[in-house]
Amino acid sequence: MSGKRSCVVLTRRDFLRLGKVLPLFSFSLVIPSRVFAEISSPRGVPVPSPKKKPRAPRLLMIDPGHGGHDPGAIGSSGLMEKDVVLDISLRMAEVLFANQNVQVRLTRKEDRYISLGERVKLGHDARADLFMSIHADSAPNKTARGLSVYTLSQKASDELANAIAERENYADVIRGVDIYKSDQDVAAILCDLAAQRANNTAQKVKAGFVKAVGKSWCLLERPMRSANFAVLRSPDVPSILVEAGFLSNAKDESILKQPKQRQKIAAVMAGEIVKLLGSHLFD
Repeated sequence: MSGKRSCVVLTRRDFLRLGKVLPLFSFSLVIPSRVFAEISSPRGVPVPSPKKKPRAPRLLMIDPGHGGHDPGAIGSSGLMEKDVVLDISLRMAEVLFANQNVQVRLTRKEDRYISLGERVKLGHDARADLFMSIHADSAPNKTARGLSVYTLSQKASDELANAIAERENYADVIRGVDIYKSDQDVAAILCDLAAQRANNTAQKVKAGFVKAVGKSWCLLERPMRSANFAVLRSPDVPSILVEAGFLSNAKDESILKQPKQRQKIAAVMAGEIVKLLGSHLFD
Protein backbone atom coordinates (compact mmCIF):
# COMPACT_ATOMS: atom_id res chain seq x y z
CA MET A 1 0.00 0.00 0.00
CA SER A 2 1.44 3.34 -0.92
CA GLY A 3 2.27 5.81 1.87
CA LYS A 4 0.80 8.63 -0.14
CA ARG A 5 -2.50 10.03 0.97
CA SER A 6 -5.22 10.20 -1.59
CA CYS A 7 -6.70 13.58 -2.22
CA VAL A 8 -10.39 14.01 -2.92
CA VAL A 9 -11.31 16.98 -5.02
CA LEU A 10 -14.87 18.16 -4.44
CA THR A 11 -16.79 19.80 -7.19
CA ARG A 12 -19.22 22.64 -6.43
CA ARG A 13 -22.12 20.13 -6.63
CA ASP A 14 -20.32 17.75 -4.22
CA PHE A 15 -19.72 20.58 -1.78
CA LEU A 16 -23.37 21.59 -1.77
CA ARG A 17 -24.40 17.94 -1.26
CA LEU A 18 -21.97 17.71 1.68
CA GLY A 19 -23.56 20.81 3.14
CA LYS A 20 -26.81 18.86 3.62
CA VAL A 21 -24.99 16.36 5.83
CA LEU A 22 -22.73 18.60 7.86
CA PRO A 23 -25.48 20.01 10.12
CA LEU A 24 -25.91 16.48 11.56
CA PHE A 25 -22.48 16.65 13.13
CA SER A 26 -21.60 18.44 16.34
CA PHE A 27 -19.21 20.93 14.83
CA SER A 28 -19.69 24.07 12.83
CA LEU A 29 -18.09 24.99 9.56
CA VAL A 30 -16.94 28.56 9.17
CA ILE A 31 -17.09 29.67 5.56
CA PRO A 32 -15.79 33.07 4.43
CA SER A 33 -18.65 35.32 3.38
CA ARG A 34 -17.30 35.68 -0.16
CA VAL A 35 -17.11 31.91 -0.63
CA PHE A 36 -20.52 31.41 0.97
CA ALA A 37 -22.04 33.93 -1.43
CA GLU A 38 -20.54 32.13 -4.41
CA ILE A 39 -21.67 28.62 -3.44
CA SER A 40 -25.13 29.54 -2.19
CA SER A 41 -26.31 31.64 -5.07
CA PRO A 42 -27.06 30.57 -8.64
CA ARG A 43 -24.30 31.14 -11.19
CA GLY A 44 -22.10 32.84 -8.60
CA VAL A 45 -24.34 35.88 -8.20
CA PRO A 46 -23.53 37.52 -4.81
CA VAL A 47 -26.24 37.33 -2.18
CA PRO A 48 -27.35 40.86 -1.28
CA SER A 49 -26.93 41.79 2.38
CA PRO A 50 -30.19 42.32 4.28
CA LYS A 51 -31.52 45.84 3.92
CA LYS A 52 -31.35 48.03 6.98
CA LYS A 53 -34.74 49.05 8.28
CA PRO A 54 -35.26 52.77 7.67
CA ARG A 55 -35.01 54.79 10.85
CA ALA A 56 -38.09 56.72 11.91
CA PRO A 57 -37.71 60.50 11.70
CA ARG A 58 -36.51 62.16 14.89
CA LEU A 59 -39.03 64.41 16.63
CA LEU A 60 -37.92 67.86 17.71
CA MET A 61 -40.19 69.86 20.02
CA ILE A 62 -39.43 73.58 19.70
CA ASP A 63 -40.62 75.70 22.60
CA PRO A 64 -40.80 79.47 21.96
CA GLY A 65 -40.50 80.94 25.45
CA HIS A 66 -43.07 83.22 27.12
CA GLY A 67 -46.16 84.43 25.20
CA GLY A 68 -49.54 86.04 25.91
CA HIS A 69 -49.55 88.10 29.08
CA ASP A 70 -45.88 87.16 29.68
CA PRO A 71 -43.66 89.23 27.33
CA GLY A 72 -40.38 87.95 28.74
CA ALA A 73 -37.51 90.41 28.46
CA ILE A 74 -38.13 93.80 26.85
CA GLY A 75 -35.34 95.68 25.09
CA SER A 76 -34.76 99.42 25.27
CA SER A 77 -36.50 99.82 21.91
CA GLY A 78 -39.56 97.93 23.15
CA LEU A 79 -38.62 94.69 21.40
CA MET A 80 -40.26 91.82 23.31
CA GLU A 81 -38.67 88.44 23.88
CA LYS A 82 -41.93 86.55 23.26
CA ASP A 83 -42.09 87.97 19.71
CA VAL A 84 -38.42 87.44 18.90
CA VAL A 85 -38.34 83.79 19.98
CA LEU A 86 -41.64 82.93 18.31
CA ASP A 87 -40.35 84.33 15.03
CA ILE A 88 -37.04 82.42 15.32
CA SER A 89 -38.89 79.22 16.23
CA LEU A 90 -41.28 79.48 13.27
CA ARG A 91 -38.35 80.13 10.94
CA MET A 92 -36.54 77.11 12.36
CA ALA A 93 -39.60 74.96 11.81
CA GLU A 94 -39.92 76.18 8.23
CA VAL A 95 -36.31 75.16 7.52
CA LEU A 96 -36.73 71.78 9.19
CA PHE A 97 -40.03 70.89 7.51
CA ALA A 98 -38.07 70.26 4.30
CA ASN A 99 -35.96 67.58 6.02
CA GLN A 100 -37.49 64.10 5.89
CA ASN A 101 -35.34 62.86 8.77
CA VAL A 102 -36.80 65.30 11.30
CA GLN A 103 -40.36 65.98 12.41
CA VAL A 104 -41.08 69.30 14.09
CA ARG A 105 -43.70 70.39 16.59
CA LEU A 106 -44.03 73.65 18.48
CA THR A 107 -45.47 74.23 21.92
CA ARG A 108 -47.03 77.41 20.57
CA LYS A 109 -47.46 78.87 17.10
CA GLU A 110 -49.00 82.15 18.13
CA ASP A 111 -48.87 84.74 20.89
CA ARG A 112 -50.42 82.80 23.78
CA TYR A 113 -49.42 81.89 27.30
CA ILE A 114 -48.51 78.30 28.18
CA SER A 115 -47.46 77.25 31.67
CA LEU A 116 -44.02 75.77 32.13
CA GLY A 117 -45.50 72.47 33.30
CA GLU A 118 -47.66 72.26 30.19
CA ARG A 119 -44.66 72.86 27.95
CA VAL A 120 -42.82 69.97 29.59
CA LYS A 121 -45.91 67.76 29.26
CA LEU A 122 -46.24 68.54 25.55
CA GLY A 123 -42.70 67.33 24.92
CA HIS A 124 -43.19 64.26 27.09
CA ASP A 125 -46.56 63.26 25.61
CA ALA A 126 -45.22 63.67 22.08
CA ARG A 127 -42.29 61.40 23.01
CA ALA A 128 -39.94 63.97 21.52
CA ASP A 129 -36.34 62.99 20.85
CA LEU A 130 -35.25 66.50 21.83
CA PHE A 131 -36.97 69.44 23.55
CA MET A 132 -35.50 72.82 22.67
CA SER A 133 -36.72 75.95 24.45
CA ILE A 134 -35.80 79.21 22.67
CA HIS A 135 -35.24 82.47 24.59
CA ALA A 136 -33.65 85.92 24.31
CA ASP A 137 -33.53 87.01 27.93
CA SER A 138 -32.10 89.91 29.88
CA ALA A 139 -28.99 89.77 32.07
CA PRO A 140 -28.10 91.74 35.22
CA ASN A 141 -24.97 92.90 33.44
CA LYS A 142 -25.89 94.80 30.26
CA THR A 143 -22.52 94.05 28.70
CA ALA A 144 -23.39 90.33 28.57
CA ARG A 145 -24.18 89.28 25.02
CA GLY A 146 -24.17 86.26 22.74
CA LEU A 147 -25.77 82.85 22.47
CA SER A 148 -25.65 80.35 25.33
CA VAL A 149 -27.14 76.90 25.97
CA TYR A 150 -28.42 75.53 29.28
CA THR A 151 -29.15 72.06 30.58
CA LEU A 152 -30.89 71.04 33.79
CA SER A 153 -29.03 71.07 37.07
CA GLN A 154 -30.30 71.33 40.64
CA LYS A 155 -27.41 73.69 41.31
CA ALA A 156 -26.75 76.51 38.85
CA SER A 157 -23.37 76.63 37.14
CA ASP A 158 -23.00 80.32 38.00
CA GLU A 159 -24.85 83.39 39.27
CA LEU A 160 -26.02 84.48 35.82
CA ALA A 161 -27.52 81.04 35.10
CA ASN A 162 -29.25 81.06 38.48
CA ALA A 163 -30.66 84.57 37.94
CA ILE A 164 -32.03 83.66 34.50
CA ALA A 165 -33.57 80.41 35.78
CA GLU A 166 -35.29 82.20 38.67
CA ARG A 167 -36.68 84.79 36.26
CA GLU A 168 -37.99 82.13 33.88
CA ASN A 169 -39.50 79.98 36.64
CA TYR A 170 -41.19 83.01 38.20
CA ALA A 171 -43.43 83.31 35.13
CA ASP A 172 -45.64 80.52 36.50
CA VAL A 173 -45.58 81.69 40.11
CA ILE A 174 -47.08 85.09 39.28
CA ARG A 175 -49.88 83.30 37.42
CA GLY A 176 -50.74 81.25 40.49
CA VAL A 177 -49.04 78.02 39.40
CA ASP A 178 -46.32 77.37 41.95
CA ILE A 179 -43.96 74.95 40.23
CA TYR A 180 -42.06 74.29 43.43
CA LYS A 181 -44.97 72.43 45.01
CA SER A 182 -44.01 69.36 43.02
CA ASP A 183 -40.26 69.63 43.57
CA GLN A 184 -40.12 66.46 45.68
CA ASP A 185 -41.79 64.45 42.94
CA VAL A 186 -39.53 65.99 40.32
CA ALA A 187 -36.41 65.24 42.37
CA ALA A 188 -37.48 61.61 42.68
CA ILE A 189 -38.07 61.33 38.95
CA LEU A 190 -34.66 62.82 38.18
CA CYS A 191 -33.08 59.93 40.06
CA ASP A 192 -34.59 57.51 37.61
CA LEU A 193 -32.30 55.95 35.03
CA ALA A 194 -34.30 57.40 32.15
CA ALA A 195 -33.82 60.91 33.50
CA GLN A 196 -30.10 60.35 33.85
CA ARG A 197 -29.83 59.16 30.30
CA ALA A 198 -31.90 62.08 28.98
CA ASN A 199 -29.75 64.57 30.85
CA ASN A 200 -26.55 62.92 29.66
CA THR A 201 -27.76 63.19 26.07
CA ALA A 202 -28.71 66.82 26.63
CA GLN A 203 -25.22 67.57 27.93
CA LYS A 204 -23.65 66.12 24.78
CA VAL A 205 -26.11 67.97 22.55
CA LYS A 206 -25.25 71.20 24.34
CA ALA A 207 -21.52 70.72 23.75
CA GLY A 208 -21.90 69.82 20.08
CA PHE A 209 -24.44 72.56 19.42
CA VAL A 210 -22.38 75.34 21.00
CA LYS A 211 -19.21 74.27 19.19
CA ALA A 212 -20.94 74.29 15.81
CA VAL A 213 -23.10 77.41 16.19
CA GLY A 214 -20.14 79.39 17.52
CA LYS A 215 -18.56 79.28 14.07
CA SER A 216 -21.17 81.66 12.67
CA TRP A 217 -22.84 83.38 15.66
CA CYS A 218 -21.58 85.35 18.63
CA LEU A 219 -21.37 83.28 21.82
CA LEU A 220 -21.69 84.38 25.42
CA GLU A 221 -18.56 84.03 27.51
CA ARG A 222 -18.69 80.44 28.85
CA PRO A 223 -21.69 79.59 26.66
CA MET A 224 -22.31 76.12 28.14
CA ARG A 225 -24.22 76.55 31.40
CA SER A 226 -26.75 74.79 33.61
CA ALA A 227 -29.48 75.74 36.08
CA ASN A 228 -32.73 74.47 37.58
CA PHE A 229 -35.04 75.56 34.75
CA ALA A 230 -38.56 74.22 35.26
CA VAL A 231 -39.07 73.87 31.52
CA LEU A 232 -36.15 71.41 31.31
CA ARG A 233 -37.55 68.99 33.90
CA SER A 234 -38.92 66.32 31.59
CA PRO A 235 -38.05 62.92 33.09
CA ASP A 236 -37.27 61.22 29.81
CA VAL A 237 -36.79 63.81 27.06
CA PRO A 238 -33.34 65.35 26.50
CA SER A 239 -33.95 69.08 26.97
CA ILE A 240 -31.92 72.21 26.33
CA LEU A 241 -32.67 75.92 26.65
CA VAL A 242 -31.08 78.24 24.11
CA GLU A 243 -30.58 81.94 24.76
CA ALA A 244 -30.13 83.40 21.27
CA GLY A 245 -28.86 86.61 22.86
CA PHE A 246 -29.78 89.20 25.50
CA LEU A 247 -32.27 91.98 24.85
CA SER A 248 -30.66 93.83 27.76
CA ASN A 249 -27.62 94.31 25.51
CA ALA A 250 -27.91 97.03 22.85
CA LYS A 251 -25.88 95.11 20.27
CA ASP A 252 -27.83 91.86 20.70
CA GLU A 253 -31.12 93.73 20.63
CA SER A 254 -30.11 95.48 17.41
CA ILE A 255 -29.22 92.14 15.79
CA LEU A 256 -32.32 90.25 16.96
CA LYS A 257 -34.55 93.10 15.80
CA GLN A 258 -33.60 92.37 12.18
CA PRO A 259 -35.65 89.68 10.35
CA LYS A 260 -32.58 88.84 8.27
CA GLN A 261 -30.55 88.08 11.39
CA ARG A 262 -33.39 86.07 12.95
CA GLN A 263 -33.50 84.02 9.74
CA LYS A 264 -29.75 83.49 9.97
CA ILE A 265 -29.75 82.18 13.54
CA ALA A 266 -32.82 80.05 12.81
CA ALA A 267 -31.11 78.44 9.81
CA VAL A 268 -27.85 77.92 11.70
CA MET A 269 -29.59 76.29 14.66
CA ALA A 270 -31.81 74.15 12.44
CA GLY A 271 -28.83 72.89 10.47
CA GLU A 272 -26.87 71.88 13.55
CA ILE A 273 -29.86 70.24 15.23
CA VAL A 274 -30.40 68.06 12.15
CA LYS A 275 -26.80 66.85 12.38
CA LEU A 276 -27.07 66.14 16.09
CA LEU A 277 -30.40 64.32 15.79
CA GLY A 278 -28.88 62.15 13.09
CA SER A 279 -25.85 61.28 15.18
CA HIS A 280 -25.17 58.32 17.49
CA LEU A 281 -26.31 60.41 20.46
CA PHE A 282 -29.93 59.43 19.78
CA ASP A 283 -29.41 55.77 18.88
